[in-house]
Amino acid sequence: MLEPSHNDELPVIPGKRYFTIGEVSELCAVKPHVLRYWEQEFPQLNPVKRRGNRRYYQRQDVLMIRQIRALLYDQGFTIGGARQRLSGDEAKDDNTQYKQLIKQMITELEDVLQVLKK
Repeated sequence: MLEPSHNDELPVIPGKRYFTIGEVSELCAVKPHVLRYWEQEFPQLNPVKRRGNRRYYQRQDVLMIRQIRALLYDQGFTIGGARQRLSGDEAKDDNTQYKQLIKQMITELEDVLQVLKK
């Protein structure tokens, strides 16, 4: 498992439409029971639920979880403080999500460039 301060070392989010709770757990370095708890605490987290209450997360959910993880583990916010920060600074949060997405795209493009050079 990653140290809390190593949010930059999280794996690249694959180009899929939906992710299971196990996949999101690995992508965000957070255990599944923590993800289920965060769903109750953060109204922004609302994965699609299908047959048998199976959760399916979308890319924006994964980015939101990474942002929540950064607020709680890296910046030391409490659950209540993180909830306020996310609901109060939605425009700023959008910028953070876009920056994460751009960072990920750059990494993926660099990987493609390495494959093309071979």
